[in-house]
Amino acid sequence: ERQVALDSGIPAIAEHGGKIIYNNTEKILLLGNGYTRSIPLLMYQRSNKNTCMHQKSQVPQGKCIKKGQILADGAATVGGELALGKNVLVAYMPWEGYNSEDAVLIS
Repeated sequence: ERQVALDSGIPAIAEHGGKIIYNNTEKILLLGNGYTRSIPLLMYQRSNKNTCMHQKSQVPQGKCIKKGQILADGAATVGGELALGKNVLVAYMPWEGYNSEDAVLIS
């Protein structure tokens, strides 16, 4: 579930390590290697599917972070992992010939 959330591109991930010097609903400022980087957060932006995209910061101001750490969560993610609200049982099943008609079945 973590890889699915990361591949979706919704969580904001730290590209470099450093210290959070400023944090609000619009951006996160990260100080690392002598440079200050601004990480903008999505605030109720329209997606291609006409839905609302929003990111919420998950790191407090003053915290030191490492490269690859989750800075902000988006829709259906908590702590960088997929959070659908239920325990989902998923099975990969071959269907008629073990080829292109295979499917992921969700119960």
